[in-house]
Amino acid sequence: MTEPITGGCQCGAVRYRCDGFGRASICHCRMCQKAFGSFYGPLVTGKGLVWTRGEPKFFHSSNRVRRGFCADCGTPLTYDWGEDFEISIGSLDDPERAPPVVQVNPADKLSFVDGLHELPTQWASDIPGGEVFIASVVSHQHPDHDTEQWPRADD
Repeated sequence: MTEPITGGCQCGAVRYRCDGFGRASICHCRMCQKAFGSFYGPLVTGKGLVWTRGEPKFFHSSNRVRRGFCADCGTPLTYDWGEDFEISIGSLDDPERAPPVVQVNPADKLSFVDGLHELPTQWASDIPGGEVFIASVVSHQHPDHDTEQWPRADD
């Protein structure tokens, strides 16, 4: 049996479930860059999307599109252009389930994006005190699965 497709925001105030995926993409438009605070916006069409905890707040980024995000933590969640909602791949509990298959709006692609894979990798062990710092981090992020209650009673 296939695992249900679920996801949500970083703080857990908004959670969702969907029945399946459409096309997964990376959008290079300037609006996605700003909405995601990143070099591009990774999105996948979420078929049969339902909100299972809370609901996003929406910002009309243009006359044609509204973008959903968590009003509590700011996590980008959806791109709504009037058809099926597209959901942010990073907000999925398992983002590996939605590998992008196309890049869209290449006119706004930042010049250095294609070379990102060539950058050197730096591990925590490469930085003095890095492993100690990483080991000391206690995440307050919602786990990558549905919970009955959030925040947990013991938080």
